[in-house]
Amino acid sequence: MKLLFVNGCISQRGEESRTLVLARSFLDAWQARHPEAEVETVEPEALLALKPFAPEMLNDRDALAGIRCFDAPVYDLARQFRAADRVVVAAPFWDLTFPAALKVYLEWACTLGITFGYTQAGEQRGLCRAERLIYITSGGDLEQPESLGVLYWKQLCAMFGIPAFSYVFAGGLDLDPAKTEEILTEACEKARRLAEDF
Repeated sequence: MKLLFVNGCISQRGEESRTLVLARSFLDAWQARHPEAEVETVEPEALLALKPFAPEMLNDRDALAGIRCFDAPVYDLARQFRAADRVVVAAPFWDLTFPAALKVYLEWACTLGITFGYTQAGEQRGLCRAERLIYITSGGDLEQPESLGVLYWKQLCAMFGIPAFSYVFAGGLDLDPAKTEEILTEACEKARRLAEDF
């Protein structure tokens, strides 16, 4: 089994990122149950190094797709995403969604002919192998009932053909410093429970 961890924990706290602490709680619990599994990680530095697609880049990518040259380097991230059996995405709650670097990553991963396609009738169908995706996030503010980050990943799962979506949100971490540790501890415990069936 192969798990892909997309680490979008871009934070001034570095390794002490609260989202990363939450993600590691999940990953440690999951790996304890699946010691044989292969884990591939896309690190924050790799996300930050990606460029948004400019018109000439899009033309080049479309030309490669036109001749079905899907082994080109521009498709590396899409192929990696498609090949995963499980996907874990972690990113802080920024500006109602998540850091821009993660959105740029998705421009590279969302690739017609690799991660999704269309039937002859024009209906979208997912091409990813993953059966489950979990989105892990945290923020200083409280979670909104219709969190855009959560909805975004939920809809991407449908687009990619990933049938099971779950998420953990540790919210309100900056509202009362006296409660921050308690909130994060409870969220980490929830993450560990979700790892049991992931």
